[in-house]
Amino acid sequence: MLAGLGLLYWFPMRRWFRHWGSSDTDRHRPMRADADIIDATYETTLAVTVAARPEHIWPWLVQIGNERGGLYSYDWLDRMFGFLNGPSADRILPEFQSIRVGDVIPVGRGAGFPVKAIDPYRTLVLGGATDDLQWTWEFGLYPIGERHTRVVSRNRAHVPRTLSLILFMAALEPAAFVMTRRMLLGLKRRAQRLAAEDPDIGSHAA
Repeated sequence: MLAGLGLLYWFPMRRWFRHWGSSDTDRHRPMRADADIIDATYETTLAVTVAARPEHIWPWLVQIGNERGGLYSYDWLDRMFGFLNGPSADRILPEFQSIRVGDVIPVGRGAGFPVKAIDPYRTLVLGGATDDLQWTWEFGLYPIGERHTRVVSRNRAHVPRTLSLILFMAALEPAAFVMTRRMLLGLKRRAQRLAAEDPDIGSHAA
């Protein structure tokens, strides 16, 4: 019984955690941060189609963080675990629209998310390294026609294969999936509402 449950998790459930919403094109598309971690021991590619242009998505993405725009996920969980100290924003915050390589996006507890690369309206790459692991988290915006955008979230990490870190990643993976999936859906909802309210935002986007 336990072996059967383990196999159920390891194959279909784990694949869902790592590939939710993504197509073969999304999973095989080269992304900017892929080369930063050549020997990745962990990778996820999640994706969602948004009925909005990149100009409607980017302002929400660049203002993420604690005491900024939030994480657009389950606020009550983020607040309970100390990642946020308030609800995620439902409006564009002009004071947090400027972001540069080298900035660190605060997430409450922990060291924050260092910004590694930016290509406005196309790519935001976060990433860092400790003695134990290297990681990147990339958001790619890929237009589909004139009114839709594919938003792809890719996590890659190199994690030493010690028992403690293997157990840590096994516990982290489902939690990270739940929060990242909700974040993508939160971005989608906000961007689509902005597109309906301000369809011409691209003409005056900074």
